[in-house]
This record gives sequence, structure tokens and C-alpha cells, in this order.
Amino acid sequence: MNIKLQIAFFVLIGIIALLGIIWVAITEKRLKRFFLGKKARDLEDAIEILEENMEKLKYATEKGEKEITEINQKLKKSIRGLETIRFNPFPDQGSNQSFAIGMLNEEKNGVVISSLYSRERMSIFAKPIKNGKSEYELSAEEKEALEKARIK
Repeated sequence: MNIKLQIAFFVLIGIIALLGIIWVAITEKRLKRFFLGKKARDLEDAIEILEENMEKLKYATEKGEKEITEINQKLKKSIRGLETIRFNPFPDQGSNQSFAIGMLNEEKNGVVISSLYSRERMSIFAKPIKNGKSEYELSAEEKEALEKARIK
């Protein structure tokens, strides 16, 4: 081999060796800083504490997921759709004092409450709703209140 190539080769190897030594020194300095004042037992304790915290976090996550599932089940049974329709059943007297209120949950179960108001008396009716239907005859206003109360 040519002497210039040999010198270039040794210089290149020297530079690589120098970079390796610098890298080792920097890594060693970082490790010393990391372990400064710590003993093996301290690190074991830290690892054990982290493991305990992970177990607690796992338990809390599982508990939270169960609670969310329970809440969602209860929420499906709660009234989610609500609509009020005001109307005048007797055009020759009064104003829109009568009403129909439709209340439904996600399963389309609930109730429709209606009131008929006249000067002589006031009547209130409650009709249960199962799967979006009632076994009782519904007025047009009650049907409208239920339709508007449906959860889309």
C-alpha cells in the first residue's frame, strides 16, 4: 500500500477511536450523574415503588371501567327524550293551556302525561309507553310529543 493511504487510514482510525473515547466518557459522566448518591438498594426500592404504583393504577383503571359500564346501563334507562306540546282542545274557549309531555329513555320506554284544561275543570292523564307504543289510545298531541321526544 501507498504510504499516504496508510497515513490516511491511521488518521481515520485515530479519529474514530477518539470519537469512541469521547462517547464513552460522556456516557460514563451521565451514568455517574444518574447514580449520584444512590445505591443498588435505593434503585430496587424505586423499582418496587413503581411496580406497586402500576398495580394500583391497573386496579383503578379496572374499577373505573366497571363503574362506567354501570353508569352507561343506568343512563339507558333514564329519561333522555323530553318534549312538551301545548294546545287548545276547545277552540271556542280559552287558549293553549292544555299540554302533552312525552318522556322516553333510550329503550323507548317512558310515559306520556297530558292535561286538558277548560274553564269548568282540568283533567290529567298518564299513559305508559313500552317500546315506543302505548296500550292506550293516544291523542294527536300525545303522539306528536312522543315523536319529538324520541332519541335520534
